[in-house]
Amino acid sequence: MDKRKMKITALGFMGVLVTGAFLLGSVTGAGAETMKCRTAETVTKTEMLPVGDEEGHVLVLQMVEGLVFMENGEIAKMKAYVTADGAPGKPIQVNGYSITSFEDGSTMVQRVQRLVTPDKSGILPAAMTGEIVKGTRRFEGIKGTSTSRGKNFMPGKGEAMMISDDVTITYTLPPK
Repeated sequence: MDKRKMKITALGFMGVLVTGAFLLGSVTGAGAETMKCRTAETVTKTEMLPVGDEEGHVLVLQMVEGLVFMENGEIAKMKAYVTADGAPGKPIQVNGYSITSFEDGSTMVQRVQRLVTPDKSGILPAAMTGEIVKGTRRFEGIKGTSTSRGKNFMPGKGEAMMISDDVTITYTLPPK
């Protein structure tokens, strides 16, 4: 290949690299945002079905309600609908949907997975991951994920289970 063709090929390749870098920069320039918050929740409804394969193994359907305290001072309501599969002394797998409703009428819907690991203290440490599946108003078109670490507090007789989580939500919104 002669020097002229090599120079044109090299310039073409550089053009592709520069264009690619520009496009990549503009995509990451929109940048993901991070929202940190703490939740305070109460299990308000529970239905249990024994599986029957071993003592105490149950499938559970729950409704959980509470408040979400955002790092920026905003407070939102949260309602979750979850199923749980667990047996005494074993990790409990929880799956479901969480809907966060903000004062301005905006909402954020997440599909969540939570693993609760029993310990002997009556407090159940938990880790959760979530995927944002929908948003409305200021969260219209939102995409993102969440992670959390928290605790489920075992109820006493006649009490409801309470839950608290520290949550980090990472998301992007479409350009306006």
